Parts: sequence; C-alpha cells; structure tokens
Amino acid sequence: MALPPHVVAQEQGIDVTLLGTGDPVPRVDRFGPAILVEAAEYQLLFDAGRGVTQRLVQSGYSLSDIDVVFITHFHSDHLSGLPDLWLSGWLPPPWGQRSEPMRMVGPEGLSNILDGFRQAFDPDIQIRLVDEQLPPRGIEFDLREYSEDGVVFDEEGVTVTAFAVDHGQYIKPSYGYRVDYGGRSVVLSGDTRFDENLIEAARGADVIIHEVAAAREEMLAFDERIQLILDHHTTPEEAGIVFDRVSPKLALYSHLTLLSSPDSPEVTVEELIQRTRTNYSGRLLVGEDLMRLEIGESVSVYRFPY
Repeated sequence: MALPPHVVAQEQGIDVTLLGTGDPVPRVDRFGPAILVEAAEYQLLFDAGRGVTQRLVQSGYSLSDIDVVFITHFHSDHLSGLPDLWLSGWLPPPWGQRSEPMRMVGPEGLSNILDGFRQAFDPDIQIRLVDEQLPPRGIEFDLREYSEDGVVFDEEGVTVTAFAVDHGQYIKPSYGYRVDYGGRSVVLSGDTRFDENLIEAARGADVIIHEVAAAREEMLAFDERIQLILDHHTTPEEAGIVFDRVSPKLALYSHLTLLSSPDSPEVTVEELIQRTRTNYSGRLLVGEDLMRLEIGESVSVYRFPY
C-alpha cells in the first residue's frame, strides 16, 4: 500500500502514529484513543476512539489502508470511532472502497459488539448494497477473539502479543499489546493500573506507550467518582516506576485522563513530566495527536505538521 508522502518507509523498523491521545471528554486537540503501528507492509490500528477516521485522513491515509484493527477493551471511548471507520471505509474512493472483510482482533466478547453494529446499521447497508452496488464482502468482519495472553497476530515477521492488564475489578477483559518486527518493538499499555504483567510483557521494548491519569487535590472533593476514575488508571509516579523497570529508549504518554472542573484546571504537561521524574530519569515525552515515531537503531519523533 502507498504510504503518505511525508513517510519514509523503514526496511526493518516500526513506525507509530498517535491518532488520538485523549479520553472520553470531547476535545478538539485530543481525539479518542487510537494508535497506528506500521511494520513491514502492515498498517495495524490499536483502538478506534472518537475521530479516528478524521485523523487517518488528516495523516494522508485511505480508510481502507488499515489491515487489522486491535481492540484493548470495551469502554466506549476506545470503540466509538469504529462504526465510522467500518462504514466509511466501505464507501467509494478516494477514502474508502474496502472490498474484503475488515480484520478485527480483540478479547472474547467483541463479536457481540460487532453484531450490534451490523444490526444498528443494517438499513444503511441494505440501501448501499442495492443503490451503490458496494461489494458485500467489504462490510463483513473477519474476527479473531482471544481469552488469554499470547500471540494474536503473526505474519511476515510481524508479531503482536496480547497481555492482560488490570483496569479495575469490573472492567474485564482488558489487554495491552506488544508489536515486534525486525528486532524492534513497541508496547501499548491499554488502560491499566500499575501492573506487573505489563512490566514483564514490556521488557526489552524500544518504546513503551503508556496511559496516565491525574487530577489536582481539590478535584477529589468535587465528585466522589474522581477517585474511582483515578483508581482505574496509572498515576505519573506509578508510570515512572514502570518506565524505570522497563528501561525503554523512549517512554511516551498517550490516552491522557487529566480531570478538571471550572474551579480546578487540569494537570499540565510540565507537571506530568515533573511527577514522573520522581521515579524515572530516562527519555520521556507526553504524546500529542498526530505525533509520529520512527523506531530503528534510535527513536525519532516528529510533531504534526511533519
């Protein structure tokens, strides 16, 4: 598949684009969680939060370029962009024209969600099959579900391994992913508390992309659910411990849950870094939408516009 003009393909490297670095709060600067990983000839999408189609197009990709979509868990902010990607990627060119089933990988239970999408949009699908004569196979799903840690994708030297993470007592299943190709690797934490299983899965990785949550002290009195939300995620201090034990070439925050109210502004990027530095002194960045990484002997970082 043709790469966007700003991309120089690597022989044995991994390219990563942060399509969305936000949380459930609707923001124009941070869209919903979504990360594009490119290795060999594959374009792999991890989660499909709000606005993923817009960010893909903004990056220069056709929606039908995505080879496989991997889902970490079933919270809506990680899935709300999926129907748009699925349906719009099926439409005629230039941005769609998917003619084969959309490949999906995710925890057991994803099939129920995809069945619901099909039922919800069946009237539209039936119209387009007749009116526009779109290819019937292009609106189907090719799904692989799993229920335990292990390799969930292994093609052309590209390996994707799923590992369970702890997102809270009732938020199961929940997984992170590790992508390996050509001696390079990137780990995506998914949504998680501090988790030893993630640390083990991330050992030796070049890059770890980790979620983070933070709020100012006065926010805890604003709503009792603030502490509940924080308890489902990783603090900057805890993430620093993870990074210190993994020792990647680059530690990067994405899926930022920065809780605020009219009387309590959100924690700043500088404060996130400062709090992480209590436990980690290595290379650290806070992700931005459309930030791009090239993982090779070293890790290069490009901010949008490239």
